[in-house]
Amino acid sequence: MKLPLFPLQSVFYPGETVPLHIFEERYKQLIKDCRKEAMTFGIPVFINNKISYGTEVQLVEVVNTYDSGEMDVICVARQVFKVLTFAEFMDGKLYAGGEVEFLEMENSAADNLRLEVMQKVEELYGIMDVPFTTISPKQFNSYTLAHKMGLSFQQEYELLLMTKETDRLNFIKTHLEATTQVLNEVNRTKSVIELNGHFKNFDPLNFQDFKL
Repeated sequence: MKLPLFPLQSVFYPGETVPLHIFEERYKQLIKDCRKEAMTFGIPVFINNKISYGTEVQLVEVVNTYDSGEMDVICVARQVFKVLTFAEFMDGKLYAGGEVEFLEMENSAADNLRLEVMQKVEELYGIMDVPFTTISPKQFNSYTLAHKMGLSFQQEYELLLMTKETDRLNFIKTHLEATTQVLNEVNRTKSVIELNGHFKNFDPLNFQDFKL
């Protein structure tokens, strides 16, 4: 399938709301074409100086249009794709385009795994003292809080490329376990530092057990 392409240094997941500020002439033209022809476009992830994968998005609303022609728009992310070809200009347009291939996604996973990952997210938020709104395990998936659990840009990209929900959830679970362990150790170290210089009660030792 051929898609207009709008490369960004950002990762967007299927189902995610995508707010964009449009200011370049080529992308003003793209949004106008999307409104006129009800077409979608792709946002390939620019990472490691190349584009290989991205997400198809659909224009939902033009929220603001400025005197300069700049726009604030809302899109929704749909499918993940692999970039097969790339052209700087698409069919005489100002914007780029290329052939893409959509990935086949498997979105089923065990309910107990979803629940376990959600509980680990809640645990992480608790350690950081950040409010957490409880989510039904049936509504929770790997993309729900993907941008809100401390994944690096590289990790977010790796998650995007995973086609099985079970793999995505296990990837997040491993990250959450490692992050929670580090934060718990940081909090323990902080407590030790704060106690330094305070009067302490020491446990009495039995000298009979001493050896030289």
